[in-house]
Amino acid sequence: MGRVICIANQKGGVGKTTTAVNLSASLALGQKKTLLIDIDPQGNASSGVGVDKESVGENIYHVIIEDQELVQVIRETPFSHLYVAPSSIDLIGAEIELVNVPGREARLKERLTKVAESYDYIIIDCPPSLGLLTVNSLNAAGSVLIPIQCEYYALEGLSQLLNTIKRIKRAFNPHLKIEGFLLTMFDKRNKLSHQVACEIKNYFPEKVLRTVIPRNVRLGECPSYGKPVFFYDKLSAGARSYLELAQIITNGEKNCYG
Repeated sequence: MGRVICIANQKGGVGKTTTAVNLSASLALGQKKTLLIDIDPQGNASSGVGVDKESVGENIYHVIIEDQELVQVIRETPFSHLYVAPSSIDLIGAEIELVNVPGREARLKERLTKVAESYDYIIIDCPPSLGLLTVNSLNAAGSVLIPIQCEYYALEGLSQLLNTIKRIKRAFNPHLKIEGFLLTMFDKRNKLSHQVACEIKNYFPEKVLRTVIPRNVRLGECPSYGKPVFFYDKLSAGARSYLELAQIITNGEKNCYG
């Protein structure tokens, strides 16, 4: 069965989707058959791998709400070994539609189980909230990777996310673990970035990954071209960092501070 990793943080703008897209692409570059599941109504992970959000057709909404099989919405991307289950704006109403559905917390897990053996890695891009879509993702995952931006208020709301993870472990998914905290938007010329990174390392010395994602122009540009950063500028600092992250994930090595 493939490893299922969800990328979660209820704070917006922390590099969550950037990480989901570029980690998935980097794993695929290593010839690992990788499925990217976009469960964010914004659909940015879908467009980030070349999917036209305006003409997406059947998508992850139909899987979670209308009992469609996951295999029926998965599509190939232009990038070898990389597949995507796209999102759509319809997911905005999914939280309300799920309220009275029996087993609402396990909708994604039930369908994901049927395809998990077909992939080496499954990466889930969560919405910036702690609602039922994120709960479904955490319930379906083996681990959660948490991006944290190296800016003011980096730790804001993090305790709420960690408490949610604990509740998911107690109630639904006892094997869920934290893959690590990933420092993003790091600017080595900025004193604040170093201060925030140091603070986070002090809080979570054994969970902060040594790989740091820099603030990089190419990472900001590539989504508008529908390409992961490696296929936009493979020599960029952003591309190198995500390739390094994929290597850590693949090797399963301990690469944290502390």
